[in-house]
Amino acid sequence: MGQKKDLTGSEKSKIVRYLAEGCSSLKIAKLLKRDHRTIKRFIQNSQQGRKKRVEKPRRKITAHELRKVKRAAAKMPLATSLAIFQSCNITGVPKSTRCAILRDMAKVRKAERRPPLNKTHKLKCQDWAKKYLKTGFSKVLWTDEMRVSLDGPDGWARGWIGKGQRAPVRLRRQQGGGGVLVWAGIIKDELVGPFRVEDGVKLNSQSYCQFLEDTFKQWYRKKSASFKKNMISMQDNAPSHASKYSTVWLARKGIKEEKLMTWPPCSPDLDPIENLWCIIKCEIYKEGKQYTSLNSVWEAVVAAARNVDGEQIKTLTESMDGRLLSVLAKKGGYIGR
Repeated sequence: MGQKKDLTGSEKSKIVRYLAEGCSSLKIAKLLKRDHRTIKRFIQNSQQGRKKRVEKPRRKITAHELRKVKRAAAKMPLATSLAIFQSCNITGVPKSTRCAILRDMAKVRKAERRPPLNKTHKLKCQDWAKKYLKTGFSKVLWTDEMRVSLDGPDGWARGWIGKGQRAPVRLRRQQGGGGVLVWAGIIKDELVGPFRVEDGVKLNSQSYCQFLEDTFKQWYRKKSASFKKNMISMQDNAPSHASKYSTVWLARKGIKEEKLMTWPPCSPDLDPIENLWCIIKCEIYKEGKQYTSLNSVWEAVVAAARNVDGEQIKTLTESMDGRLLSVLAKKGGYIGR
């Protein structure tokens, strides 16, 4: 059995546990299917203990250089510490010192995600806000899709861990994975759905309308005539939603003209159902939760949606008046969620 790469954290924990149980190094090597020399080396190094790290004096910078670094950090958002110091012509400063200096005046953050808005987009957002400013949003049905994966939105998660505790192991998939596409709607204090899009189906105009026929229509036909008369449907500008085929299909169901809300481009921050997706994702992925099958993650979505009460939904739908005022105050700019 040849020697492999270094022991993983999980293997090291198992070695400690096996030693506590009285297992020999040879038996541990067989249990872990690792080279005996690798196991013995780890045990010997652990028994010797770690050498105390000798702190070296940090490279000091002058007050003038510090002011230059502060100005560069403000002018170069998201730049690395090396790039910031190089722009100030300050060399010979190790990374640990650079980070310690920057930590007093800045913090590491990710870039904010937001849609690109040009002048035309902003004008259309303002026109949209003015048009619907006097609308009773309790009669608007907000709809959208969300994709949920087995490992979370980014495939990873981070959070606080107590001192002395080990970080939990997360699955790292070489293949497989995937996700589930979910459709839902909210109106006043009611949740419509969620409904699962069949695996492998790509939502184009035809498949989207067929999906609505099989799901949304069952909910819609149970509503009273007065409800249908007053309801306004919101569809965003996704190609499958805004195509001529989909518009004609909705018109045949009586959702047309003023009953079909026009939607400004690049405006996910105006749709309250996006906040519902955040609530559901926080619930299904809490504590770094992962899933092993598409059915299990779908069941988690259903359970999380069932726990969203009417008051939470009502808070989202009633937030529209404030969103419209924010759009006008920012002259069509991005308002956040």
